[in-house]
Amino acid sequence: MKLRIQGNSIRLRVTRSELAAFVETGRLEDTVYFGPEVEMSLTYSLVRNDSLGAVAVSSTGNEVAVSLPAATADAWASTDQVGISAEVNLGILGKLSVLVEKDFACLDRRDEDNADTFPNPLVTHLC
Repeated sequence: MKLRIQGNSIRLRVTRSELAAFVETGRLEDTVYFGPEVEMSLTYSLVRNDSLGAVAVSSTGNEVAVSLPAATADAWASTDQVGISAEVNLGILGKLSVLVEKDFACLDRRDEDNADTFPNPLVTHLC
């Protein structure tokens, strides 16, 4: 799973095998380490939550979790829907833009860089 944070936005991109694991377990998680101690890390996760009515984001310590309502996650996972876009209200701090999407093959990269990605729907426009 790829994580991109820019300004007041967060984006997660999920490969085909990761989406299959998410469907099976309801959770994806990855960690990036910034130093030799475990505390010098950031864990980010995507969670399916049966009790949510809207996309939510939580942050505790060194973990950030993007939670999806079950119906939203199921529809995304079982169709050709590319992504889930939402804005989370942060009160006086504004809004956090959230995007969770299927990771498509890049059109200008080698095949090994595109391993386990979803077929890019734009590939037919280049031929």
